[in-house]
Amino acid sequence: MKLQLMYSFLRPDIEKIEKELKQVITSEQPLLQEASAQLLQAGGKRIRPAFVLLAAKFGNYKLDAIKHVATALELIHMASLIHDDVIDAAPLRRGKPTINAKWGDRVAMYTGDYLFAKSLECITNIQSPEAHQALSKTMVELCKGEIEQIRDKYDFNQNLRAYLRRIKRKTALLIAASCQLGAIASGADRDTVNRLFWFGYFVGMSYQIIDDILDFVSNEEALGKPAGGDLLQGNITLPVLYAMEQPELRELIIQVHEGTNRTAMQAIISRIKQSDAIEQAFAFSERYLQKALAAIEPLPRGQAKSSLQNIAKYIGKRKF
Repeated sequence: MKLQLMYSFLRPDIEKIEKELKQVITSEQPLLQEASAQLLQAGGKRIRPAFVLLAAKFGNYKLDAIKHVATALELIHMASLIHDDVIDAAPLRRGKPTINAKWGDRVAMYTGDYLFAKSLECITNIQSPEAHQALSKTMVELCKGEIEQIRDKYDFNQNLRAYLRRIKRKTALLIAASCQLGAIASGADRDTVNRLFWFGYFVGMSYQIIDDILDFVSNEEALGKPAGGDLLQGNITLPVLYAMEQPELRELIIQVHEGTNRTAMQAIISRIKQSDAIEQAFAFSERYLQKALAAIEPLPRGQAKSSLQNIAKYIGKRKF
């Protein structure tokens, strides 16, 4: 089952958020407009808006208010993708040229900054200091995660704790905030808000670990970029950390640098896939998945809870 089918009952609301996104990114500056629109038109699962809407179902669901939160979270996600592509000098995003590849790094960075600013503008429609504080904190942590990724490139001596802290800031906290802010915007009670925050956090950790695994086991067509791209760019992920526990494999991995050729990378990727590193990483992700499901177990039964459970299970079981 496709991910979007798990929240298909929200399709009319997701479509309204899509229209809101198009309206919000409108700019009188032609280049800024074109660059922003390119990323929006590239599509995506809109999983963060979906989390906002599903979490809001546990309170007083009013789309006219909640759509501003969903739009703000998706804009932050889009901005972070642009900045990621600049940091990684990525030529492709979802199989299409990145903004930095098409217009250069400076245009890309300002486009990302523009989307960050627009997200803050959106959240002002929510009259909740708690929501504003949560969003600001998330953006601060996201920036820290980006800096840590730059700092840790090709650092083959980094440990598991550093990796987990990095993916928490880069990925998990934004998904956690999506669930948290959806609940806050709908006036859900404190216990529900907290449970949904932790659900999003644990799902986000599992999601990123699976993404890091797929970078090795999936193919270029599915990834929209060459397999093993993370390692080639110096990003040390969980499968790599586990693989480096084998001395011979570690000696191969630590020789990777920006100029490593495709043949050498394919050989290293193959060795990592043949080791037990991939299964160990899957098992680690599964532990986060079970924590996510446990976090929302006490919440009232219904379509929203079932969708959150199904999304979590889907994320944890991706193999391609």
